[in-house]
Amino acid sequence: MKIPRCSRAALGLSFGVAVCVGAPTAMADDPPRTLRVDYFHTGTATEEVFSLDRVVLEPLAFPGNPARPIDDTNLGKYLFEVRDAGDEVLYSRGFASIYGEWETTGEAREVHRTFHESLRFPRPDEPVTVTLNKRDAKNAFEEIWTVAIDPDDMFVDDSPPAGPEPIAILESGDPATKVDLLLLGDGYTAEECGKFEDDARRLSEALFGVSPFKERRGDFNVWGLCPPAAESGVSRPSTGVHRRSPAGTTYDAFGSERYVLTFDNRAFRDLAALVPYDFVEILVNNETYGGGGIFGLFGTVAVDSDFAEYVFIHEFGHHFAGLADEYYTSSVAYEIPEERTEPWEVNATVLLDPVNLKWQDLVAASTEIPSAWPKEEFETQSRKIQERRRQIRAENRPEAEMSALFREQQEAETVLLGSAPLAGKIGAFEGANYAARGSYRPQIDCIMFSRNQVPFCAVCARGIEQVIDLYAAPDGP
Repeated sequence: MKIPRCSRAALGLSFGVAVCVGAPTAMADDPPRTLRVDYFHTGTATEEVFSLDRVVLEPLAFPGNPARPIDDTNLGKYLFEVRDAGDEVLYSRGFASIYGEWETTGEAREVHRTFHESLRFPRPDEPVTVTLNKRDAKNAFEEIWTVAIDPDDMFVDDSPPAGPEPIAILESGDPATKVDLLLLGDGYTAEECGKFEDDARRLSEALFGVSPFKERRGDFNVWGLCPPAAESGVSRPSTGVHRRSPAGTTYDAFGSERYVLTFDNRAFRDLAALVPYDFVEILVNNETYGGGGIFGLFGTVAVDSDFAEYVFIHEFGHHFAGLADEYYTSSVAYEIPEERTEPWEVNATVLLDPVNLKWQDLVAASTEIPSAWPKEEFETQSRKIQERRRQIRAENRPEAEMSALFREQQEAETVLLGSAPLAGKIGAFEGANYAARGSYRPQIDCIMFSRNQVPFCAVCARGIEQVIDLYAAPDGP
């Protein structure tokens, strides 16, 4: 189906009217198109430098909720603000980035690297200032970069991107009043685009089979894009496989064999600009277990893994609501900081103030803080599983063996965690955010903790609904 270049929703902001692509004039209630600022983010673990790459006028109307231009969720490692000449904030959003993750790795202490990033907002009438803020040691946002943007500058790139025809997966209404999710295929050849549509519909249904997405299905539009790849699959450097896939996704991000990201932000953004989107999940045409998710950037999932539905939902929790990983026994590339700072994520805490726990209103009066669970027994089981997991990967054994190991782990953990006295209860359970000590999660088990076919806990579900409400207008325009 063809997506209109401009929708007919009123924006209600001090952003101006934009001319729709292919239309001779713009109507008074036409919303502005999407302006995108592309920039380079360079540095190490201790220094950061930003430089403007280009300003892009995307072909479609800005899809965001006109009633909620200001982000009040307090989520994200970064926050960008668009300000007019009078210093009034016209638009803001919190987000995370690949750089923000990379700077916590050992490599960032030894070398400089550059990452390409983007900020998107409604095209303004007049010149604006875009300010990028980052959390400081006390978790407060501090300005780190400012750039002046003139929407009428001759160098603003309004050339339309090329790509495939979008596929409507779920249509619920005007993009300005809905959460707009793009499922972007990568590593699918032209002959496999039928498979992509099947994968997209299957994973979409899996997402809307889980609360709170199930109850809020009508607040979402879902689009699919299948840019044809020259070869099937994506890069997996640890096995010597390299592919030039359309979105550039690759396994082994930061040296973690299961971590799948794209470092080609320009290619990813130009493809995504073909549909109205707030969030993107990249569907990777591979069997090997893997995925990734970065808040406000994208999520990824290997569609042919036996655990693809779980990974899709788990990684979408990261990308969509900024939920923290609650597991801590699997190896990761990140280094745990020595100084304990309360995480910005809603589902993790370092419990600096047990009396004022961030999710205290969901804790029963009878539940002790911190809360007891079979931690030692769980860690003993997990260590054995992780040893076997590393051996399977080191020997490059069939993926079916990894899936069998995960099912074995799932069965054992379901019995252990499900029989704990506080199973299903909200408390503060030690072990979260990659740390075995000093970091706590809200519930013994959750989608953000394990593959054990349990739902999002009440804390995670509330965080998800908070973001849905930021993008979806309950009563329409």
